[in-house]
Amino acid sequence: MLLNRRVLVGICGGIASYKAVELVSRLQQAGALVDVIMSERAEEFVRPLAFSTMSHRPVYTDLWEPSGRAAETHIALGEDADVLVVLPATANTLAKLAHGIADNMLTAVALATKAPLVLAPAMHHTMYTHPATQANLAILRERGAFIIEPEVGQLASGEVGIGRLPDSSVLLGAIQVVLGRNGDLAGRRVVVTAGGTQEPIDPVRFVGNRSSGKMGYALATEARDRGADVILISGPVALDAPYGVDVRRVETALQMRDAVFDAVEEADVLVMSGAVADYRPAEVAPQKLKKGGKEAREVDAEGGFALRLARNPDILGELAAASQQSEAVERIPGGNRPRRRLVRIGFAAETSDVLTNARGKLAAKRLDLLIANDVSRSDSGFGSETNKVYIFHADETMEDLPVMPKTGVAAAIWDRVVHLLS
Repeated sequence: MLLNRRVLVGICGGIASYKAVELVSRLQQAGALVDVIMSERAEEFVRPLAFSTMSHRPVYTDLWEPSGRAAETHIALGEDADVLVVLPATANTLAKLAHGIADNMLTAVALATKAPLVLAPAMHHTMYTHPATQANLAILRERGAFIIEPEVGQLASGEVGIGRLPDSSVLLGAIQVVLGRNGDLAGRRVVVTAGGTQEPIDPVRFVGNRSSGKMGYALATEARDRGADVILISGPVALDAPYGVDVRRVETALQMRDAVFDAVEEADVLVMSGAVADYRPAEVAPQKLKKGGKEAREVDAEGGFALRLARNPDILGELAAASQQSEAVERIPGGNRPRRRLVRIGFAAETSDVLTNARGKLAAKRLDLLIANDVSRSDSGFGSETNKVYIFHADETMEDLPVMPKTGVAAAIWDRVVHLLS
C-alpha cells in the first residue's frame, strides 16, 4: 500500500510535532517516499535534522530562500504527491488552509497540489472548540479534506480535554485509508471474523481456544487499505482496533453467529478467520463454582466434576444452507430473486491430516476459498507472526503458499477474492 507512494508531511509549530518524527520513520520503513515540509515555527520544536535522518531525504523549510529555487520546488512537490498530511494542524495553519493563504512553504505546497489533504488538528481544547476553528474545519471538510479527529487526553497545559494528537498508528492508518480509497476493493463491503470465542462455565471461567486474532486483523486492515468498507467481528483479543474499521465485539459463538448474519445482509464477502468454539457448556452456573461446592454437579471423590457440552451452531454451514435455499427460490418460476451473491471464505486450523480435512470442509460448506494451516507448527500456529497456508479453490485446485508474514498472507487472500469478485 505505501511502497513507492509519495507522501508529503507538513509539520506545524505545535508541541505535538515531536510525534511526527515516529510517523515519518514508519512511513519510510513501509517503503514510502517521504518529503517533509516544516513551517518556520515548527523548527522551534523539532530540528529539520531529525526528519531528514528518518526520511533519508532533504527537508523543505524556506519559501523565500535567496536562490529562488523554492518557487519551483513547491510546485514540483505538489504535483508529485500522492497525499499531503499536515500535523499537528494548528489553529493558525487551519485558518490559512481554509482561506487560501500561502505565506510559507507548507501552505504554498497545499495550494499547488491536487493530492488528497489529511489534517490532524492538535491544540488546546479551547482553541479547538472555538467557533472560528470549527468553521475552518467545516470549510476544509466540505472541500474534501480528511480530518483525523483529535483525542481526549492530557494536553501540554496539564489540563485534560480534546485536542491531543493521536499516536502514529492512528495517523498511519488514516493515511492508508485515504491512499486506498480507489483500491481494487473500493465500493465493496466485507465482513471479517477474528479471534476465538469464550464460552462461559460460570461468571469467572470459560471454555476457549488459543487464537490471537492476528490473522483476522491483518485481513481487515488489508481490505481497508484496498478501499473496502470493513466490518470486523472480533472475539476477545489483545489487539488494537484498526483505524477506519467498524469493529463489533463479541464473546460467544452464539453472539458471533448473530453478528455475522446481521453484517452479511449487504456484504459482498465474508471471511471467517475467527476460531469459533465448536462446543459450549450446556449449563452456565449463575455464580462462581466453588471447589467441591454444591453448585458443581456430579462431584467425584477427588473433587472433580463433569462438564456437559452442547454443540455450537455451524455458522458457515448455516450460510451454505441459506444460499442453497436462495438459489432454489431463484429457479422457481416467478420466485423472488435473492440478494447479491456472498463470496464466502473459510479457514481450517488443523493439527493433522490438514489437506484431507480442508478438502472435506471446502465441499461441505460450499466455500469459494478455504485457507488451511497446521497450527501445530511453530511458524504457523496461534499467536505467531507468520503463517504457512494452503489455499483451496471451489474447483478443488490447491495453492501451496510459502511461510510469510500474516500481512502477506492477507494480501494473497484478497488478491484471489478480487479475482472472484470480478
